[in-house]
Amino acid sequence: MEDSIETILQNKTTKFLYSDKPSSWLPCLASGITASIYAFWAVFVFPGIRKVPVSLRVPYLPSCKPQTANILKLLNGREGKFVDLGSGDGRLVFSAVSLGLQCTGYELNPILINWAKTLAWWRGISPNQATFLKQNFWEVDLSQYKNVTVFLAPNAMETLEKKLSAELPDDARVIVCRFPFPHWPHTCTEGASLDQVWAYDVMRLKGSLLHYRKQQPCT
Repeated sequence: MEDSIETILQNKTTKFLYSDKPSSWLPCLASGITASIYAFWAVFVFPGIRKVPVSLRVPYLPSCKPQTANILKLLNGREGKFVDLGSGDGRLVFSAVSLGLQCTGYELNPILINWAKTLAWWRGISPNQATFLKQNFWEVDLSQYKNVTVFLAPNAMETLEKKLSAELPDDARVIVCRFPFPHWPHTCTEGASLDQVWAYDVMRLKGSLLHYRKQQPCT
């Protein structure tokens, strides 16, 4: 009888220690990791995004080294003020500074813009060379800039065409990464596939811009 009781206890202990049921901590761990990643992504990518209309919202997409190199080729020899619309961590602004351009970056994400300012200080770049502004560029008059870089999503490009055509001077050049303008004919291009960038010279667009200048400016 004692042997039977001992055997039963051993069997119950064995089932408790080596249960063949799935471990309940694995789904909890996976959920926790997913929630942490999402929270970091939401904080890092989208602060200030509520200031922008839903149709124009674009997440943070940093340009890679080949894209940056292609942009510099299309900026080479240019003069006048430079602006990056949605400057992120400032990498395109810093690259344009190396060409001797007076640069400005517009960015709504406070984390990214503070990081860009920190990098500028660390690299010894003065505010006269590069300025980072926490402003919604859709609400800014861009008429002072002759060199514009853009890395936005396709949903924003048509509206941006209208804004730039209404505000930029005739000798301005616009350079876009990955997603070209839907209606503008480009002047030249560099790179291929995901690294391709396009340059648009406003002077050459005069005929095609007449349609947009007759419309109301975007809001």
